[in-house]
Amino acid sequence: MTRKRHIVIVDDEANIGRSLRLILEGEGYRVTVFESATAFAKERSRAAADVYLLDVRLPDGSGIDLLRSVRQWDERSAAVMISGHGTVADAVQATKMGAFEFLEKPLARDRVLLVVKNALEWSDLQRENQRFRELVGDAPRMIGSSPVFRQAVQQAAQVARSDVSVLLSGESGTGKELLAAHIHRESPFAAGPFVKVNCAAIPTELIESELFGHEKGAFTGAVSRKVGRFELASGGTIFLDEIGDLPLDLQVKLLRVLQEGEFERVGGSATIKVDVRVIAATHKALQAAVESGRFGDAVDARGR
Repeated sequence: MTRKRHIVIVDDEANIGRSLRLILEGEGYRVTVFESATAFAKERSRAAADVYLLDVRLPDGSGIDLLRSVRQWDERSAAVMISGHGTVADAVQATKMGAFEFLEKPLARDRVLLVVKNALEWSDLQRENQRFRELVGDAPRMIGSSPVFRQAVQQAAQVARSDVSVLLSGESGTGKELLAAHIHRESPFAAGPFVKVNCAAIPTELIESELFGHEKGAFTGAVSRKVGRFELASGGTIFLDEIGDLPLDLQVKLLRVLQEGEFERVGGSATIKVDVRVIAATHKALQAAVESGRFGDAVDARGR
């Protein structure tokens, strides 16, 4: 059974709470309304939400202070501020505190639903990023003392300082993934996620969706929108292991990401922009594959 997305509202105006509840429950959301900061704080466990709608002015405190508290214990859920008499200063302060959006009273139904939809997508992306960080964890460090090993690490560190795409080639078991993690740690993208994809381990019919995501209804079984690995890796590094196994038709889409930093989800028309560093690896002789027509020149388009 699909979990209903939970929206928490903190607003002292009873009519606003009722209106928002009717709008959001009508769209299938689960809604909890609190009329004060105190009531919200007393039931924090029940107040955990996917999106928070917080009034700027509350009878027992500041919505900005409440926002600060929410961001401290639930940084991956989106918080939207509501105000009937907010100032530019309020909006600036709320943004600095991590507010996702600012809604002005009187609240228009379509505007509320659009903001909540966008806030949920943002929250989902934060949670997916966190999940991948936990899955990846801290990569094992490379240890070695031979001249060849030290030279390879030194070259990798030099390449890491730029933002060029990187291709690592070598036999299976030679540490290409470790070297990719080392490049990520030493790069300007180190603060972002390091997302790993084994192109040979994903069925051909699923790999486009895994890399680029899909929209709800894009194909049989696509019951909801899926965020792809490239989108999850934005701001960081994506490691495409066994790139030589990537189907030819997807190499064209990969080339576009390398050159333009953009793509569309499967079944979607909206262009997604990402800022991601690509590191690819293979044990295959790609030059021979290119000459035989089994592999394009996508990987070599921006760097090695």
